[in-house]
Amino acid sequence: MAFTYSYPRPALTVDSVVFKKENNQVRVLLIQRDKPPFEGMWALPGGFVEMDETLEEAALRELEEETGISEVMLSQLHTFGAPDRDPRHRTVSVVYWGWLESNQKAIAGDDARSLQWFNISKLPDLAFDHKIILQMAIAKALNGG
Repeated sequence: MAFTYSYPRPALTVDSVVFKKENNQVRVLLIQRDKPPFEGMWALPGGFVEMDETLEEAALRELEEETGISEVMLSQLHTFGAPDRDPRHRTVSVVYWGWLESNQKAIAGDDARSLQWFNISKLPDLAFDHKIILQMAIAKALNGG
């Protein structure tokens, strides 16, 4: 199905914030980006929505492709759409979040160079607007969702 529009339009992405509890600490899963923009920086797992999938399907697909995590219940957190949030072009991201309840092992894949579970009080510098996203997600997680 081809579409032609005479005006610019934004790209649509999804990102996932996945928390787990470990040794009485809350941790969040981040990937190290393997491609520009922000190559080498830490970010939330995510990516572009395909034409034939729902937003939740896209979030689950991207999460599995980049981290190997497939069994997590995600809920929609918020939509982020600041005009300058992505240096490539106008991008709107629908963000999902959830708690990892199983003992799944996360493994970097797709365009993730590596990944790591970070204590939410000791986060690295983050790509895009992911610091703002994580602040909202952490507040929600710590207040019982």
